[in-house]
Amino acid sequence: MRVHEAMTAGIRIAEPDEALAHAARKMRSQNIGALPVIENRTLIGMLTDRDIAIRAVGANLDPASVRVRDIMSEDCFWCSENETLEDAVRIMEQNKVRRLPVMNDKHGIVGMLSLEDVALHAPASLTGEVLKAVANRAGELEKA
Repeated sequence: MRVHEAMTAGIRIAEPDEALAHAARKMRSQNIGALPVIENRTLIGMLTDRDIAIRAVGANLDPASVRVRDIMSEDCFWCSENETLEDAVRIMEQNKVRRLPVMNDKHGIVGMLSLEDVALHAPASLTGEVLKAVANRAGELEKA
């Protein structure tokens, strides 16, 4: 199975200079936990609900004045829409991430591959491996 068969298409994005409050409202209205951050058609980061909670709210920053670029995660991993689902899961597993932006051949973003997508389309053994890696990362973050 290829990533484009399992991904969620038609995703929303954040722009780096938009107000954090605006991006958070997008996330709330779509019931999603992350937005790819795109600048000049290039993926430059990810804004996650965890970024908002820890880096903005936890630091007492004003969401109306803080910009997405100020708190986004700059380490951003992605996969190609034509990769196998197994290869994409390996990227998630190695980098301990729950979501991967999906890019086309021209490096334009076309979707998002989440743990939920993997659970719906991949064998249980593969889903278990990536879930274990992500859970280990969560445990590492709590200890830090």
